[in-house]
Amino acid sequence: MIPAVLYAVPAFLLLIVLEAVSFRFLPDYEERGYEARDTATSLSMGLGSQVIGVPWKLFTAVAFAGLYVLSPIKLDPHDWWVWVLLFLADDLAYYWFHRLHHEVRVLWAGHVVHHSSQFFNLSTALRQSWTPMTSLPFWLPLALLGLPPWMIFLQQSISLAYQFFLHTERVDRMWRPIEWFFNTPSHHRVHHGSNDPYLDRNYGGILIVWDRLFRSFEPEGERVNYGLTTNIKTFNPLKVATHEYASIWRDVRGTASWRDRLGYVFGHPGWRPVPQPVA
Repeated sequence: MIPAVLYAVPAFLLLIVLEAVSFRFLPDYEERGYEARDTATSLSMGLGSQVIGVPWKLFTAVAFAGLYVLSPIKLDPHDWWVWVLLFLADDLAYYWFHRLHHEVRVLWAGHVVHHSSQFFNLSTALRQSWTPMTSLPFWLPLALLGLPPWMIFLQQSISLAYQFFLHTERVDRMWRPIEWFFNTPSHHRVHHGSNDPYLDRNYGGILIVWDRLFRSFEPEGERVNYGLTTNIKTFNPLKVATHEYASIWRDVRGTASWRDRLGYVFGHPGWRPVPQPVA
């Protein structure tokens, strides 16, 4: 099974080239633009994610199909409201997938790849995890709702294609009603910020209303510093893909307490044991 979003890859690459060229002819010194090694890393991460992700989709399709068959509900794709339900259910699933991948360290270990660039441009959208397995549980309820697997995959691709266009500094704020309801480049710049006010904010996919509802929204204000709170300073794709898993392993090996080991794996990124008072 080939994800529909793959058919958009040639357009993505063309737009990356056009955006990079735009910085040459229309420079904005407030924007970071492109850096060759960073862009090469992002493209390498994107290629690797597809090499791993395409066969993984086969397993995902089997899981969706199994739950769809078991579900007593079978929604008819010819009914318009089913598509509205699909859109909202997929976007809500993405919100919680995204939020928990920031709040649980073992999940963050995969998602951190996407935040590892200190640049913010269309190539950053392709800097994706090589461990897509952690996303599956968040979409399984859609199959149980009676949504056919092909519809779930299609809406996932539409969401990913939309989010590609969020990764740019070339677009400032948009018309206010759009900014209120939809995720925009301005909102997503905040999400990629390492500034304290911007940490763990704006998780939305297509809609930003979930962030407003669940109080994780932050508007763009001060200039965004992109990247991690502690940047990894490497362009090696293998290190980018695995560095946080390696850090988790070092922390787990460094303690004899099972409570602390569980905290290092399932706690919030940056979790550390509370020092015990000296008797």
